[in-house]
Amino acid sequence: MKKSAIRYLAVLIVVATLLSIWAMAETARSQEISDLYSNIESLDVTLQGDAGIIDMKLDLIHEGNTIASRDIKVEVPGTWVVRWPALEVEKGSYEVNLSLWKDNTVVAQKDYEFYYGGREPIRFDVRDFRADSRGIHLAISASDPTVVDIYYMLIDGDRAVYITRDEVVPIAGSYSTPIVKDYAWKQILENGHRYTGRVKIVELNHNQTRAFMNSFQAVDDAIITETYEDETGASATVLGNSRVPFKGSLKFILSQNGSVLNTTEKVTPVLLAGDDETVEITWNKTLQPGVYQLRTVLLGQGDVVKDIEENVIEAEPLIRANATETAEKSSFPGVAAAVAMLIIAHIRRKK
Repeated sequence: MKKSAIRYLAVLIVVATLLSIWAMAETARSQEISDLYSNIESLDVTLQGDAGIIDMKLDLIHEGNTIASRDIKVEVPGTWVVRWPALEVEKGSYEVNLSLWKDNTVVAQKDYEFYYGGREPIRFDVRDFRADSRGIHLAISASDPTVVDIYYMLIDGDRAVYITRDEVVPIAGSYSTPIVKDYAWKQILENGHRYTGRVKIVELNHNQTRAFMNSFQAVDDAIITETYEDETGASATVLGNSRVPFKGSLKFILSQNGSVLNTTEKVTPVLLAGDDETVEITWNKTLQPGVYQLRTVLLGQGDVVKDIEENVIEAEPLIRANATETAEKSSFPGVAAAVAMLIIAHIRRKK
């Protein structure tokens, strides 16, 4: 082979290598890991860049040994939450290796180290945490006054479908009086679907981060908050108690001495958490004097009983005046007025 051909081939190889490096650099810039946090139970990672599906590989490493691995397809951009398997672990340092792959090429990677076992004093304590169909309930306290950022996450499968941040929240220095935070979901949830609520708390002064989460099945819910009943009818106020739309009905059951006299069922308006509506009904006719029992039943989908109220109606006898006496009493002023006019007219004639 001639020297010129060899030089030409070498140039082609160099150009191809540079183009490959340039392409990898461009791809890496198009997909990046903007945030990563992990503890021994789970991790969350935020990915940014051009929209697309890529492979995410995760390794949990302790003392040089990989003790858990995950390999999942993820969509960019977005935040993903991955659960580590239940492990028998010991105190010490752990490392997470995360890499993004596209077309068998690493386009981004990031490591995160954490210590399990309480090497540093905890700056704040989560006294209570719960996620359900309404939202997240959190009680947090601190030994010394501090401030935290709180991230609330609603997770569907492995992906966070919504994240909001409560910034620079002051935490008083008292374990006996925790700060209570309630966050209501903004999304309408699907009845029967399983979600996960996650909270991540970042202590700003010392950069300590802790995360808690639990899964829940979204269910519709509502309660009866107020009832009214008398001889002519009844009403009930229903309050929505879930981010799953409540589509139910109220059943009013009127009875006396164990016998059902009237059953009326009426559909409630569709309700979400915090919404309330009043439903009214009337009896066929005014109740006769006596004591009645009224059961008001709130039914959900599939006639599932959500709430019950029981009350007593004491119907009083109606007071009716005698018609003849009423007529006589009502006519007396007119007669008296007529007599007075006649007397006045007679006096004037004499004058």
